Amino acid sequence: MKINDVILETVTKIVVFIILTVAVYLFFSGHNSPGGGFIGGLVLASAFVLLLLAFDIETVQKGIPFDFKRVAALGVFIAVTTGLGAIVFGKPFLTQAFSAFDLPYFGETELATITIFEAGVALTVVGVVVSIILSISEDV
Repeated sequence: MKINDVILETVTKIVVFIILTVAVYLFFSGHNSPGGGFIGGLVLASAFVLLLLAFDIETVQKGIPFDFKRVAALGVFIAVTTGLGAIVFGKPFLTQAFSAFDLPYFGETELATITIFEAGVALTVVGVVVSIILSISEDV
């Protein structure tokens, strides 16, 4: 028997977009202030957990058809690859490179390889947290 949680489902649809916005802000602000891939990934994973609580697992998996174990593996691959990229150029492992570019509409913008590393960390955190939640929910 399906319990009718109209209020929870309606609020979840709105709050998930707010959570995703905060996650993106935390991800991009982490280079120069508190935040980054780990915290952004945790907040992003909390949006998925909220969706899993409000809707059933089958509905969420139809809407978001990702194998989160593969998402975690992709994140680890990206993080390690950015570290190995520095070795290719004769620098120590995980040495970051950055440069400032004059982009149209944005002005002078600093682009750094740490952002790619942080994206790998965020994907790893999301994949691991959601995989753990899904494995716990299968036991219940």
